[in-house]
Amino acid sequence: MAKAPKPGTVKTRLAQNLPEEAVTELYRCLLDDTMVLAHSLGTVAVAIMCPDSDVEELAQLVSGDVDVVAQKGEGLAAGLTSVFAHFAAGGRRRIVAFNSDSPHLPASVLGRAFETLTEHDVVVGPTHDGGYYLVGAKAPHPALFDGDGMGTRTALDVLLARTRGLQLSVGFTDPFYDIDVEDDLIRLAAELHLAPARAQRTAGWLRKWGQAVALLRTGT
Repeated sequence: MAKAPKPGTVKTRLAQNLPEEAVTELYRCLLDDTMVLAHSLGTVAVAIMCPDSDVEELAQLVSGDVDVVAQKGEGLAAGLTSVFAHFAAGGRRRIVAFNSDSPHLPASVLGRAFETLTEHDVVVGPTHDGGYYLVGAKAPHPALFDGDGMGTRTALDVLLARTRGLQLSVGFTDPFYDIDVEDDLIRLAAELHLAPARAQRTAGWLRKWGQAVALLRTGT
């Protein structure tokens, strides 16, 4: 799940206190590291689902072995529905959707999501702020994402209520965090300082823009 890294359209909450150039570059690094994470599993098919207007630009940014697919409809809910429809049409029976905001996620957690789908209809990776960083299923379930509640602090509760309504069994991966606001970026900087290999491009961005991130930490 991604957008093209265009100034003013990505990580807009971070752009309130960081230069727009830096935020756009950060998003590109997060996306690159996410592709590395996805490919590290070795046995999965990888595609980027994005708005139709972003297909051409994203296709130029990623390697040729990654399909860039235009989602059907607008918004996050439409994007998620499109992910499951796309892979199910290709015969896939364990499908995991996640965004480019958590490239520092341990590969073992992502692998566990696929394993969880051997025993459950749906797998969810909850975030600490009431959302989720990944969602997987064995088959498309458009009603999981239809309507209100996407991208809010109650997104996880909404999703779980819908799984109950559809009588789908749910398994979970470890709680984690994605990069949305300043505190997330400060936490990531501390972690990648100790283990830059977890997201090498993003770690490089942090070295370049370290002073700006440090100012976020001190609140000046």
